[in-house]
Amino acid sequence: MLVTSDREIQKYYDALVSKDQQFIGVFYVGVKTTGVFCISTCRARKPKLENVEFYTEQIDLLRNGYRPCKICKPTENSGEPPEEVLRALEWLKEQPKVKISDFNLRQKGLSPENIRRWFKKYHGMTFQAYQRMIRINTAFQELKNGKSVTSSAFDSGYESLSGFGYTFKNLVGSAPDESKDKDVILMTRLTTPLGPMYACATDRGICLLEFTDRRMLETEFKDLQKRLNANILAGENIYLKQLKVEIEEYFEGSRKEFSVSLHTPGTDFQQQVWSALLNIPYGTTSTYQQQAERLYRPTAVRAIASANGHNRISIVVPCHRVIGKDGSLTGYGGGLERKKWLLEHERKNE
Repeated sequence: MLVTSDREIQKYYDALVSKDQQFIGVFYVGVKTTGVFCISTCRARKPKLENVEFYTEQIDLLRNGYRPCKICKPTENSGEPPEEVLRALEWLKEQPKVKISDFNLRQKGLSPENIRRWFKKYHGMTFQAYQRMIRINTAFQELKNGKSVTSSAFDSGYESLSGFGYTFKNLVGSAPDESKDKDVILMTRLTTPLGPMYACATDRGICLLEFTDRRMLETEFKDLQKRLNANILAGENIYLKQLKVEIEEYFEGSRKEFSVSLHTPGTDFQQQVWSALLNIPYGTTSTYQQQAERLYRPTAVRAIASANGHNRISIVVPCHRVIGKDGSLTGYGGGLERKKWLLEHERKNE
């Protein structure tokens, strides 16, 4: 959205001039004289106030003809956590069972307010809530491996079994002693040249990869949890770690095929459509009609398009390679500008 308030414009311009890191991702600045857009910490020479306009979403700059700055790389770095958030995350990674309070953060010279603000913007929860998810996920995995509820509760920093049980049930959906046979979906966040994405995985493989601004994302989360009878918790496993590496290689232009395992719950027809998507070669496109004919269902074009739209694993299951019969770039959950970028990226690196 275009920022029109004079007060906000001046505040953002001052932040741009001072390279204020706290405004990373809060605004994007379009430079009218060069046609590029940047984030607050860009090292390039600062334009005059009359030559810039500010937006709150980078997709709006792309729609208005701006291209990403090659110096600050806004689509890659706008979602990167600032230094103090990275330090807090590293601390949590080293001690996932320890409750890190605001007081503890201040002792380390970190601002609880800045960290809370970043987590609310990019994860939709506070850092404290994120910690609880990590601790409960750790306990959940321990319970599945045979550890007792009592040991898991007190090892996770809880002072009572009731407090542990209440939090566990809220997040996992059932009491600790009833959850040993229940599955969990792990979710992490990664950055790409087209903006941040959420990735989810089960113990069978990747089950979701979507841009964080996808409109149907909440619906996809609910559907996925219902289909798999599992809850989404923050965390990582071998498949998510592998995906991060492969996605980075894809955007660098060095990877044309993905090898990470996938877990794609859906109807038999959806499974057929998604499988057909995986057979569209890198750097090429197919029409919905051609996909229908490949599945020996020439009259099922609309059904094919619908199944494409329900694909939860963007890029890896390349629904972006399907275009209209007339060559037009038809619907894509991540937005047509991203679809165009992905197709051009693949043609360039074919």
